[in-house]
Amino acid sequence: MRIDNPRRYLIGAGILLFLIALVFGLIFPRLANPRMGLSAHLIGLQGGVFLTVLGLIWGELNLSPKVAKATIWLGLYGNYGNFVTNVIAAAYATTRLQPIFGSGKFAGDWPENVVSFGLISIAAAVIFCCVLVLWGLRRKIAM
Repeated sequence: MRIDNPRRYLIGAGILLFLIALVFGLIFPRLANPRMGLSAHLIGLQGGVFLTVLGLIWGELNLSPKVAKATIWLGLYGNYGNFVTNVIAAAYATTRLQPIFGSGKFAGDWPENVVSFGLISIAAAVIFCCVLVLWGLRRKIAM
């Protein structure tokens, strides 16, 4: 997929995630683990703000086209994936990697495995995205 205007794309993706999280805020009390649902709601709001800010600072980044594309996709996967993974965790009341917010019950192998994989891969994606953004904010060397 080709993104012609990364700035507008990221701002739009951020506002969309923020909107989805707002709507999710209306239904999370009905899930198997409402406390995790609240966490998913807040993660979605925060992720939407992150993507919007990334779009707003996009013109300040000094990245090659390939690294810029990787930064965009890591940011999208990390933030949308974090929201979706936490929604799944709330719906199935998983506890393996989130015992503080967990329900205290084992949800079953597949939900626990999906959420565990999601949380680990998302953490790596968001960290790497932030490292690339910081790298892109370095000054251009004048010659």
